[in-house]
Amino acid sequence: MEKTKLIATVNITPRLEDQVYQFIKTGIDVIRLNMSYLNHEDCTKVIDIVNKVNSELGTNVAIMLDLEGPCPRTGEFINGMAYFNTGDKIRIYTDQIKGNMTGFSVNYPEIIKALKFHSHLKLSKGNVELEVVEKGLDYVLCEVLKGGEVYDHSKIYLSEISTNRKFLTKGDIDDIVYAHKMNVDFLAISAINSSEDILEVNDLLIELENSNISLLAKIENRRAAEDLENIVKVSDGIILDRGDLGIDIPVEKVPNIQKKIIDACYDANKMSIITAEFSSFLLKKSVPNRAEVSDLSNLVSEAIDAIMLTSETTVSLNPLSTVETIKKIIKASEESIDYNDFFKKSLDKDKKTIAGTISSSVVLGVNELGCKAVVVTTNRGRTAKIISNLKPPCPIIAATSNKSVVKSLQLCFGVLPVLVDNYNIDNITSKVKEAVQDEIKLNPGDKIIVTGGYPFKELKYTNFMKIEEL
Repeated sequence: MEKTKLIATVNITPRLEDQVYQFIKTGIDVIRLNMSYLNHEDCTKVIDIVNKVNSELGTNVAIMLDLEGPCPRTGEFINGMAYFNTGDKIRIYTDQIKGNMTGFSVNYPEIIKALKFHSHLKLSKGNVELEVVEKGLDYVLCEVLKGGEVYDHSKIYLSEISTNRKFLTKGDIDDIVYAHKMNVDFLAISAINSSEDILEVNDLLIELENSNISLLAKIENRRAAEDLENIVKVSDGIILDRGDLGIDIPVEKVPNIQKKIIDACYDANKMSIITAEFSSFLLKKSVPNRAEVSDLSNLVSEAIDAIMLTSETTVSLNPLSTVETIKKIIKASEESIDYNDFFKKSLDKDKKTIAGTISSSVVLGVNELGCKAVVVTTNRGRTAKIISNLKPPCPIIAATSNKSVVKSLQLCFGVLPVLVDNYNIDNITSKVKEAVQDEIKLNPGDKIIVTGGYPFKELKYTNFMKIEEL
């Protein structure tokens, strides 16, 4: 099995059920629903299909809801798009109009107050750039510095100004309540500026009495990158959106921030997720170019928890072929992970907790004895996550009777979560054998480590570690 997890974004298509089935069969770990483009009815269709396929295949693929966030966007255009010519003047209106090549409206009227003379705006993934040259009561006039196509609801990038907008919009609140009702596993929180934004979402989940949804903070702009340390503390993991971040800040700074995020997540025992950058598939090519392969391989060699596919699985010519190609790259690249380096780093980690001490001992045993697998019983997933973060070279089979914990472990590096009925030894052994037969090759004489933060009923151990030879 590959240790690096894969997230696939899906849109509503005529072949939705078949596509989701093929994604899950190919080894996708999490299905992502982008609330910038989907409504609740669309999401329910996808969630129902995922649940159905999970039941048929015995898989545990999780659901991620990606909130739109308080993001300024264009309104609609006549025929769905407009072309802005370099050097032309266009107006941005607070009133809702159908846009064209001379102007467009925005979903955030207060943007007029926030913009200043010579402020720069970027549209269409940064491919179109405008500069404010005049302000009116209900509009701003801009010169097109870099022309191009702009489509309905295009994201507006405002790197130079602060909009002072309330973080949780009514739409986001409705989406979080929906996620709670549908037992969604992960919330990706978009357009954040600071850790306070994450806490606002967390407060709402507390009101809903939901402790099962994991919060993943998306780093997409300069302000979020500057508050990285605090954001890591209050979230369950970080998603680095390299595409959006590279629009908001100079692209040459993105690799350093990427490195900081990976290190910060490792130090804090949090999940690290990076977006893929495979434009070749979007250009209708059947294979990625060498630079894209090298980029993905380097990410995998850092032992990040997951790769997130966005347009690679929504607008590419053949999404399934894209996933299969990426899986091959991940499998080959994992051979270059320096597990010894991670083990040395783990020696400096804080081991003041019982779970931390046992987890470090487990990884020590794996490295010294060449164990082929770790089996961990876990009630809340904490021990499995700590062991995952220490990056042992073998798979981690996490046995739990809590279905929400099974889903929460879907994004953890090297973890194969298994749902068990109870913590009886025979029951766990049977379930583990069933789960690993297609994923992990174990032979007579192989050693495995069994550990846990929850008791085997027969042994009455609260915390234990034992080594077995098959």
